[in-house]
Amino acid sequence: MPRARFLSVGESAISVELGQSIDEEVNARVHLLAARVRRSLVDEVQEVVPTYRSLLLVFDPLRVPRARLVARVERLVAALPAHAAGRRGRLVHVPVSYGGEFGPDLAFVAEHHRLGEDEVVSLHSSIDYRVYMLGFTPGFPYLGGMSPRIAAPRLDQPRPRIPAGTVGIAGEQTGIYPVESPGGWRLIGRTPLRLFDPTSRMPFLLSAGDRLRFRPVGAAEFGALEQRVAQGTYSPEIEDADGA
Repeated sequence: MPRARFLSVGESAISVELGQSIDEEVNARVHLLAARVRRSLVDEVQEVVPTYRSLLLVFDPLRVPRARLVARVERLVAALPAHAAGRRGRLVHVPVSYGGEFGPDLAFVAEHHRLGEDEVVSLHSSIDYRVYMLGFTPGFPYLGGMSPRIAAPRLDQPRPRIPAGTVGIAGEQTGIYPVESPGGWRLIGRTPLRLFDPTSRMPFLLSAGDRLRFRPVGAAEFGALEQRVAQGTYSPEIEDADGA
C-alpha cells in the first residue's frame, strides 16, 4: 500500500493523497478516512472534501497547529485497512430522456463507436455508477464505472451554455450538469431532477460515495416529471445505503 502524501494547500488546508490513480478501492479509502476525520477531529477540521484519490482538510491555522493536525491524521491513515471495499452508498435512480434536443451528441457517440443510438443508451443505463466526487460546479457528480465502449472525446470548443440536468460523457467518465454552465462534454440526455437546490435544507441530491442508476424515459414522461419537480410533488427514488 503506497504511503500517504500530505501537501499544503495555502495556509488553511492540507491535502492527503492516498493514491495516484482513479481507482474504486483508493476512493473507498478516501471516503473511509473522511468518515473517521469527521468523527474523530470534529473540533479541529472545518471542512472535509473527498476527491478521486485525496482528501482536502480545511482548518483554522490560528487555532489548530498544522503539525499537530497532520500527526493526528497520519495516525488515522495508518489505521486504515490495506484493502477497503467501502460501504455501498445510497442508490439514486435518475430518469433521463436521451437524444434529440436533450442529447445532441448521442448520434456522435453512436457513430464514433459504430453503434446504434439505442445501444449507447442501453450501455449507459445498464450499470450502477459510483459517485467518486463532486466538483466543477455545485453538486456536479463525477461518475465511475462507465463502459469504455461508449467513451467519447471532449468537444474541441466547449459550449457556452449547457442546461441544468444535462447528462454528458468525457473520455471514460460520465456526469450530470447540476446548473446551467459552460462545458465541453458530449451531451447525450437530460434529467428533470434538480441536483442542486440552494433553497433546500439539503441542497445537494447526491453525495460522494453514493451510487447512481440512469433510467431511460420518453419525452412525455420527462415533461410530466419536470412539471412535478417544479411543483415540488416529486421525490426521487432512492434506495438506502448498505447497513443504513
